[in-house]
Order: sequence, then structure tokens, then C-alpha cells
Amino acid sequence: MTALGLRRTDRDKPVISIDDPGLQVVVWSYDDAEAASTALARATHWNPDDPAVLRHHLALPGDVVDTARALLASDEWTLRPGGRGDDLSVSGLTPLVALRVQRLDALHCSQETSRMAGLAQRHGGETFGWDALQPGP
Repeated sequence: MTALGLRRTDRDKPVISIDDPGLQVVVWSYDDAEAASTALARATHWNPDDPAVLRHHLALPGDVVDTARALLASDEWTLRPGGRGDDLSVSGLTPLVALRVQRLDALHCSQETSRMAGLAQRHGGETFGWDALQPGP
């Protein structure tokens, strides 16, 4: 497996990009108490055999955004402005979304959720859940 969670046999699958305009949200979990397995089990449009863009929504103080971006980039995450923190108007924090292409499964979603929560906590921020996108029909 690579850092993206893709195996050699996945090379025949369509390649997606975090910027693909045809992506649609196929699964989400915005409740900290909800298990990733529960979110994935209720997802009717998610295709577990195809890669997805996993997005974690968080907000951080502006002065730590570059530090967080560098930390996440080492594992092929892209950190951009926006996300659910924008909608929730978190005072004094910069709304962000961390994105990465990977195969989705409950274990990896849970691990990355814990990682994002730890990152936000260490830097005085907050997390707002995750969602995943795949190409629409």
C-alpha cells in the first residue's frame, strides 16, 4: 500500500484529483461520536472499490496554518481555506479543509479523524468532521 492507501492493482482504476469538478459528496460524518464504520455503512452512493477525496474540516488560528500545512504535506494532504468552519463562523480561527485522495475504509477514516483532532487540539483549533467525494454517475 502507498501513502494514499492504493494498491498496485488499483492502477487500472480511474485516477481522481482533489480538484476534479465532477466530484460529489458520497459519505460524511460531522458528529464526533459517530463511528466511521457507521457513516460508511449508511452511505448509499459510496463505492468502496474506488479512490475518494477524503476531506477533514477544521479551523486553526491564522498564525499556525503554515505549520499545519507543512505537517500535513508530508503525508500528501493539501490544506486549503474553506470547509464547514466557514459555515459555523468560528471566532478568531481560520476555516480550513484538509484533502487527500485515498481508498476509504473505517480504520483509515478513524485514524485520520484522530490525527486531525490532535493537530487541531495542539494548535488551539477545532475540528468539524469529515466527508468524502467520488465522481458522480
